[in-house]
Amino acid sequence: MDNIVTKDRPFNSSYFEEGAALLIDKPLHWTSFDVVNKIRCAIRSALGVKKYKVGHAGTLDPLASGLLIICIGKYTKKVEEIVATSKAYEAGITLGACTPSFDQETLPHTYYPHRKVTSEDVSAVIQQFSGDQEQLPPMFSAVKVKGVPLYRMARKGQEITREHRKIQIFDLDIKKESERALSASIKCSKGTYIRTLANDIGMFLGTGGYLSSLRRTRIGDYRVEDSVSIEELVLQIDQIRIAKC
Repeated sequence: MDNIVTKDRPFNSSYFEEGAALLIDKPLHWTSFDVVNKIRCAIRSALGVKKYKVGHAGTLDPLASGLLIICIGKYTKKVEEIVATSKAYEAGITLGACTPSFDQETLPHTYYPHRKVTSEDVSAVIQQFSGDQEQLPPMFSAVKVKGVPLYRMARKGQEITREHRKIQIFDLDIKKESERALSASIKCSKGTYIRTLANDIGMFLGTGGYLSSLRRTRIGDYRVEDSVSIEELVLQIDQIRIAKC
């Protein structure tokens, strides 16, 4: 792709017509839609129009930060192409308890007695969860069943049968940070839920576990180090609007 906005390649007014892919460092507590809406509003204001195509290439949860690629204009046709690429994450896993959402969105509902995790345990986890896997999507996810996202059912206390999905963990590196915490570097295929991976790792160890932090560092060949903040991008778009006045 030629039209890519990064920290070293600012937004260009020609991108309104030609389209572009925007590398954004999504902050914590923002939804992917929050980012899309913020950029859409800035572009509408700059162009003085009511409609403009903006979409994200792969959801990032509110409790996660890192690389989010936003496609605008004609580049929205490239969303599926980007979504199909591999992803890389840095994750923190808290041991000793499980949560319904597999992360910190919900409070722990099951606690486990203390069990010391050894280096041999860590090696066994890496071996168990590397390569081809079948993963069950969590109830707290945007997967739709009969048009209804699973998370809506989960927030009502409902749980339904889901089908396992085939995923790949291309590279997995896990380090023990403390008796109750692991850190993980993960490179995986599309459709991989890191929250589910954290829960599955906790169950494998017999300690329980949930995702306590997540940062997406790469999508395909694009790196979070090259991304811009949402504030900087909106400022660039607004400067174009001001220059036109």
